[in-house]
Amino acid sequence: MDNLEHKKFPIGKFQENNTSCDIELESHIKVIKNFPEKLKKLIEDFSDEQLDTPYREGGWTVRQLVNHLADSHANSFIRFKLALTEQNPTIKPYDEAKWAELQDSISMPVKPAMKMLKGIHQRWYVLLKTMTNKQFEKTFRHPEKENDYNLRYFLAFYAWHCNHHFAHIENLKNEKAW
Repeated sequence: MDNLEHKKFPIGKFQENNTSCDIELESHIKVIKNFPEKLKKLIEDFSDEQLDTPYREGGWTVRQLVNHLADSHANSFIRFKLALTEQNPTIKPYDEAKWAELQDSISMPVKPAMKMLKGIHQRWYVLLKTMTNKQFEKTFRHPEKENDYNLRYFLAFYAWHCNHHFAHIENLKNEKAW
């Protein structure tokens, strides 16, 4: 893996697996539970200058990453609830790159996004802990990818998503010796 590829995917690309075992499922739920506090500890002492530093050349700033996480995880939580309450609903995609360029992602303090993440993840965790194996098999349709995804798969993806963006910020912090 070259350096740019490593900076883009510091923990590797998501490995698709629709059949996570119960032990993996618990591990993914634990990531969802602990992520906001873990992220808070990583960035709590960052200055505005540090928050406005891209994690790689041509990449988003730390501020944009934190706001992206709030946007993305809010969408994911809603997708979970749609799949649990409707029969294979078609979800609404969004252009995450364009969202990251909006002023709330570029210029606002990260505190509101961190509050969103904390609340979303608290609710998401409670929902996940009450779900049955049968509920984890419920699906939604992603129209852009023309595919159905079950919630077991989608949870694995979002656990990866947490760790993926955390690694972006952690690697930058280490690289800059902050």
